[in-house]
Parts: sequence; structure tokens; C-alpha cells
Amino acid sequence: MTTSGFGTLPSGVSLDIKPFRAHVEEEKLQQFKKLLELSPIAPAVFENTNAGTKFGLTRDWLENAKDVWLNSFDWRKVEDRFNSFPNFKAPVKDGNGDEIEIQFLALFSKKPDAIPLVFLHGWPGSICEFLDILDLLKSKYSPDDLPYHVIVPSLPGYGYSSGPPLDADYGIEAAAGAIHNLMVGLGFGSGYIAQGGDLGSFFCRVLALKYDACKGIHVNQMPLPPLPKGGELPTDPLQIRALERGKEMVETGLAFLMEHGTRAATIGFVLSASPLALLSWIGEKFLAWSDQDLPLDKILEGVTFYWFTDTMARCLYHNRDMGLPDESPKIARTSVITGLISPGVPYIDKPCGYSAFYNEIVPVPKDWADKTTNVVSFNQHDRGGHFAAMEMPKELLSDVEEYIQKVWK
Repeated sequence: MTTSGFGTLPSGVSLDIKPFRAHVEEEKLQQFKKLLELSPIAPAVFENTNAGTKFGLTRDWLENAKDVWLNSFDWRKVEDRFNSFPNFKAPVKDGNGDEIEIQFLALFSKKPDAIPLVFLHGWPGSICEFLDILDLLKSKYSPDDLPYHVIVPSLPGYGYSSGPPLDADYGIEAAAGAIHNLMVGLGFGSGYIAQGGDLGSFFCRVLALKYDACKGIHVNQMPLPPLPKGGELPTDPLQIRALERGKEMVETGLAFLMEHGTRAATIGFVLSASPLALLSWIGEKFLAWSDQDLPLDKILEGVTFYWFTDTMARCLYHNRDMGLPDESPKIARTSVITGLISPGVPYIDKPCGYSAFYNEIVPVPKDWADKTTNVVSFNQHDRGGHFAAMEMPKELLSDVEEYIQKVWK
């Protein structure tokens, strides 16, 4: 595959890599439309009409979204966009030694000194998050002068990648091992950089801690570090704001996480039964966690991707990592989640870049990020939310490039 000249595999590949093409059978597409058409919208009540978004989505928004999804949204155009990039699948071993088939988009460079760079999505994100960044890179560089080998994988359990094994519990460390082995198998065992937000930032931290080949990470989400005890409240405005937004998230925004972590089987069944249910569950997060409302087409793109790839039931394993260290399998517990401050965040010694977007769910200021991470490149943005790659792709890409120029020798 040589899509736009960026599809030539680098030297040193040791994986059995096959070209992949995104395509949903027409029968499945029509079934989806029929299910959507027949899905009823709950009646008007106070919570979905006259309470704003305090209790979640509004009925007006869902009615309009359903109409657009059914009558205007074109999934085939999304597939065409996927297929405009070099697109592959490869079997790799995860951190437990189990085989996972990883699908990934890529822009490979012909430069012998190109820097391997992997972008890692979050939940409820997917490889859709990085399509704009891939387009920016294609427009900025040619295959001959692209400074990076850019890899955008679907994480295990997401999208076109296979899911965790059926006979054992799973977690982020095992899944991150699959990403590491993908990068090594592509010939990047001597070094690579990882970037991510949301779940992707957790993957980045695992890669940095466990694997020498991960030379550094760039993230747009940071954990809250352990803070001094004794009741002394911060006075810095950014610190105050971080705590206030964190408190708000704990009090009003974590019900989904508890459900994912404790009743993954049940919510997986529920959200795999109705496209409209899936849109309600995921669409709320896209709206609530973005700085300014994401365009409806982008939300529908991500939700449709989850639907056609059966992602929702397969991707919930990472929420159990909110459990206690000695639990096996781990179960998300209220006592852990509502603690807000993670007491044992491991320090990342490797050089880290950090893009702080003002309306991140919990906008951790740099001085707190320094407590858990060796931040060598920092950019503060006065807007932007949780989905930085979708909301502000130019700014995020610029930050990543600035970071790489500082650390890659």
C-alpha cells in the first residue's frame, strides 16, 4: 500500500503487516439505520427539557442528532477518509504474551532519521481523534521530508483492533505492551515518542515507566499529584480552579466510570443494543468535556465508529484500573475514585511535554504536573478542552513538534 506516498514500510519491520481497508457491509449499514429509525426518544421531562445540561443531554439535542444521523450523516465518507491514509493490521503480543491484532493508520517517512511517533487515543475517543492532525501533516510535509514516522493505532478492544482475551481479566499494562510491541515490530526498537490524552495519557505513562524504547512522552492530560496534607488550601488561581473542577467532576461526573468499572458486562449489553442509547451515553461526554461544542458530525463520526466496530462492550477493561493495587481482578471502588488525589502516582523521569488546555476536565497546572512528571516542554492554552486533537489540532501538533525538537537528539 502506498497511499499518497506515505505507505512505504520502514526498514527493520519484523511484523506480519497486512494492508487494511475500512468498509462496513451494506447490509449492516442498513440494519443500523433501521435500528436508529425505530429507536424511541424518551418523553419530555423536567430533567431533559428545563434543567439545561445539569442532568445530561437535552431532548432537543438528541432529537436533532437523531434526525441528522438518520438523514444527513454519510458513513461512507468517513470510511473514505480512513482509507485516504495508509491503513494496516498486524498481530502483536501484549504485555501478558497474548496475541492482539492491532489496526493502525500511518504516515511513514522516507527520511532515514525520521522520528517514530505514536498517537494514542482515549475514551470515548478513537483513531478519529487524530484524522485532522494526519491531514495537517500530509499538507505540511511530503514523504521525503516528513520528520516523523507517525503511527495512530486503535488500542486493544477499540475499533478495528481485536479485544482482550476471553479467559482472563485485563488492564492498561497488558494493553500498553501491545502498543510497545507494535512500535518495536515496526523497526523502532531503538526509540520512539508517545503522545496521548485521556486514556492515551495513561498508556503513555505506562510506556515511559516500563520500556526503555519509549524515550519520552507528550500528554495533554495530567494526573492530580499527591498534595500536602493539613487542610491548607491553595491560593494560586490555577490550582484553585483545578481543585474546583476536580471536585465538580467527582460530585456530578463520575457515574459513568463507576458503571464501567463495576458493571462492565451490563453496560456493554445496554449500549450494544441501540445506536441511540450509544449516542446518548457517548454524546454527553463529547459535549460536556469539550470547550466549545464539537461539531455534530464529529460526534456522530466517533459514535458510529464505535457502533460498527462493536467497541463499547470490548473497551471497558481500563476502568477497573481505578481499583486497589492488591485486587485481582480489579474493581473500581467509590473509595478510590472519590479520593480525587491519586496517592501513588509514579514519577516519570523521562522528558515529558505537556499541553495544558484551559477547559480540560481537571486542568492540572504545571507546578503540580512537575510533581509527577519531568516536564521539559510546556504550553498553556487559554481555550480548548478534553478532546484537544479534535478541538485544536494545529495547536496540539505544534506543541508536539516543539517538544520533539527539544528532546530528540
